[in-house]
Amino acid sequence: MSKTPSPLQKRASVRTAPAEDPEFQIAPMIDILLVLLVFFMSISSTEVLQANDEVQLPVARNAGQHEGKKGQSIVNVLWSPLNNAGSIEVDEQKFGQPAEITSILRKKLESTPDMRVLLRADKNVRYEYLRAVLVAVADAGASNVTFSVVDRDAPGAESVRQ
Repeated sequence: MSKTPSPLQKRASVRTAPAEDPEFQIAPMIDILLVLLVFFMSISSTEVLQANDEVQLPVARNAGQHEGKKGQSIVNVLWSPLNNAGSIEVDEQKFGQPAEITSILRKKLESTPDMRVLLRADKNVRYEYLRAVLVAVADAGASNVTFSVVDRDAPGAESVRQ
């Protein structure tokens, strides 16, 4: 009397071992890489959107590159030669007088005390106006102030130093 094999045993005897090892699937890997690429592009675009194309940065050939940031606020200082007056832009809000930015920067510094203030001043800004902006930044309590400059005097120079 021999035992009849169970259905599981029948399936196991019929099943053959795979001839090759499973291949590495490249399509899902490309999908993941494209998602990561889109993610990093969207993150980096927020920094680019804060830049103001009207600001012509001064040249500093020996400027150093900034290593990293914990938090920053970009202050664009514009100068209009037509009416010989300056304007300031912080977080896409325009201000005419430097003293007006003190309260905004103070609020930001309360939430992030070691915040860096990135000052992007047009190369035509008068010293007196820029000095008033620096006084307003100091009155807000900022101790980490950095000037943004380009490293060569070429139109469309893309390498920006901070």
